[in-house]
Parts: sequence; C-alpha cells; structure tokens
Amino acid sequence: MDHGGGDAGLLGPGWSGSAAAAATGDGAYLRALLDAEAGLTRAQAALGLAPAGAATAVTEAADPGRHDVGALAERARDGGNPVIPLVADLTKAVGAEYGPYVHRGATSQDIMDTATMLVAARTLDLVLADLGRTERALARLAAEHRDTAMPGRTLTQHAVPTTFGLKAAGWRSLVLDARDRVTPVRQSLPAQLGGAAGTLAAFGAYGADHAEQLPAAYARELGLAAPLLPWHTLRTPVADLAGCLAFTAGALGKTAADVLILSRTEIGEVSEGSGGGSSAMPHKANPVRSTLIAAAARRAPQLAAVLYGSMAAEDERPAGAWHAEWEPLRDLLRTAAGAARDAAELAEGLRVHPAAMRRNLGRTNGLIVSERLSAELTPVLGRARAKELLTELARRTRTEHRTLRELLAGEPDLKDVDLDDLTDPARYTGAAGVLTDRALERR
Repeated sequence: MDHGGGDAGLLGPGWSGSAAAAATGDGAYLRALLDAEAGLTRAQAALGLAPAGAATAVTEAADPGRHDVGALAERARDGGNPVIPLVADLTKAVGAEYGPYVHRGATSQDIMDTATMLVAARTLDLVLADLGRTERALARLAAEHRDTAMPGRTLTQHAVPTTFGLKAAGWRSLVLDARDRVTPVRQSLPAQLGGAAGTLAAFGAYGADHAEQLPAAYARELGLAAPLLPWHTLRTPVADLAGCLAFTAGALGKTAADVLILSRTEIGEVSEGSGGGSSAMPHKANPVRSTLIAAAARRAPQLAAVLYGSMAAEDERPAGAWHAEWEPLRDLLRTAAGAARDAAELAEGLRVHPAAMRRNLGRTNGLIVSERLSAELTPVLGRARAKELLTELARRTRTEHRTLRELLAGEPDLKDVDLDDLTDPARYTGAAGVLTDRALERR
C-alpha cells in the first residue's frame, strides 16, 4: 500500500478520479516532455537536420515506461526544472550513435513550454467534451420546462415570476460562452522553440540554412499551432489559458450557485440526481456536485491571477516568472476540468420539482404579481388610487395572512376585473417562453 507523497487527489475531490486527473498528472507531464523531445528530433529529421534513424531512435526511447518520474522529480532540484535530468536519461537511452541528436539546439524552456501546451491541449479536449454534455442536458431541461413557472428572486427575495426553462436556458448560454472561449484557445496552443535566447541561433550553427522554418515543422509533429515568434517571455498562450479556464469555472459556478439555493430543504425546487451523504446525519442528501463546482469557481480566479502576474517576465528568458506558472496552471486545468465533469453529471441528473415551484409562488400570498396588478389596475382605478390600494392591500396581506386575490375581491371597483387571471403567477412570466426558444436556437 502506497503511503508516500504521490498526489492521488485526496484533497481534490472535484478532479480526483476524472480523466483530467490522468491528463494532468506527473505521468502525463512526463509523457508530454518526452513527446516534445521526440517531436523535436523528428522535425529536424524532416528538414534534413538529423538522420531518419535518429528520429526513430529518439521516438522509441521516449517511452514513459522507460523513465522514472520520481527520480526525475528529485533530480530536477539541481537545475530547477525536470528537462535537464530527462535529457540526460533520454540521451543515455538513445545510445551513442544518435544520442547527440537529443534536444539538439533547444533550451529547457522550449521543451517545458511545449509539454505544457500538450498537456493543456489534451485536457481542454476533455473540458470541451464535458461542456458539450452539460449543454445538451441543459437544453433538454430548458425545452421540457419552457413554461414551468417559478419564483424569480432578486436580492434574495421573491421578485416576479419566471420559468425554470428560462433559468436553464441561461445556464446553457454560459456553458456555450465557456465553449466559445475554450475552443479558440485550444486551437491556438503553440509549440515553443527558440533556443537559448529565442533567436534559433543554435539550429543555424548545427547546419540549418533556414532555422526559422523549424518551429513550424516542430508544431506539425506535435499537432500544435506554429508560433510567430518564440514566446519565452511573451506569455499570451498561458494568459489565454488562464482566462478561458477561470471563465469556465465561473460560468459553471453560476449553475452550481443556483442549484445550491434551489435545493435547500425549505425551497426544494430542484435536487441533484444522486446527493451525497453525511458522516453524522443519515437523512441528508447533500448537493455534492454543486458544492464541488462552487469550490472550483472560488479557486480558479486566484490561480489565474498567478498566471497573469507571471506575464511580467524579464529579459529573453526569466528567472522565476516562468517557473511560477507550472503548478497553478496544472491546478487550474484540473480545477476547471473537474468542474466541467461535475457540471455534466449535475445537469444530466438534475431533478426538477414543479409542484414545489408552484407552492413557492404562493408564499407571498399573491404579492409576487403586484407589479402586474399595478400596471393592469392603473387604467381601471387611476394611477394614484391603484398605488394607494395595492400598498394598503399588500400591508393587509402580510398582517392578516390573507391572499391578495381574496382582498381584491372585496373591492367593488374591481367586480368586472378577471382577478383569477391577474393574480395567477403562471400567467405573468412575460416573454420567458420566447426568450427560452431564442436561447435554444444557439448552437
């Protein structure tokens, strides 16, 4: 049994056990580092800068199973990054004939940045898949509950009626907003290749007549975008990741925040499909998925802040700014990806309780439609009289615990008014249905 220091996600239930956990673990980073090294040799071979045999030998040696990630981590302290010991091990594994072609012309940051982009690309693919699941589930809920009336709440209080369909459509809109931010970032993640100071000089020294062509060839080998310039201190790719991931966590956090409120015992308008238990209270079914998403939404902005702060990187390669990105970026990838996984499960299993919504619409004894009554009764009674009457009846509704409909029925000036229609909250949802339909047209 492993009682060591491996990160199994004990304190990260939001991402533990997810595909993103595997995609961002030390093993995944090792794989990406090796992919970056092998891709570099293949790119040089494709341009005639290395023998074809070197490309084959390095690719075969770049097998994660042949390298000890724990030993690399320990030895990374000597040079400040894991690429240095990895290059030594990979060169040894390749052998004397082709060993000189390992890492030739590159700097450690080239490999580390490229590997990070590979890890990010593989994780964003998972995020996009889960956002797609979430969007489809929310679209079904919005369509099914297009006209399901419920209390609209502002500043914690009942305001006017709305529909659950419109609420679900709003959640879906945010999910699509997240998708539309993640997708271009995923497509634009670049390889990194510049050599010691971003000039590609070493590649020219090794015989490349057109060294500026090598970064594009390198990117093609790895399925990444070709960079216009080496971006050792031009950290737009990392900042873009920070932005889209923090937005995704926050967008999903909106749904979670609403579900947490609506699933309160005293509200009971929705519930998670499989609530979590309590260690002390056997009756509880806690909204665990929403809780984990809410936690992610709170963590993500601070992680993104570190990445934005690292943009102020000095010189052609920085000391500290680049290194500061590694852990928060991995945490942010895990956090956002875990939230996307949980959001998909939440949306697919969410239970909606229209009867509770209808019951809650009556908690103010009809006052939830006072806005409508003010507008509808003004032509009948005059503006001043309508306002005076509704203010008085609202007071009596609260103090006498009688419904507004009942009190209105006692007003002789309103004997010809259809009070059943005017006081039915379900008949005062405005354009909610049309807005829901419009939102669902978005693909």
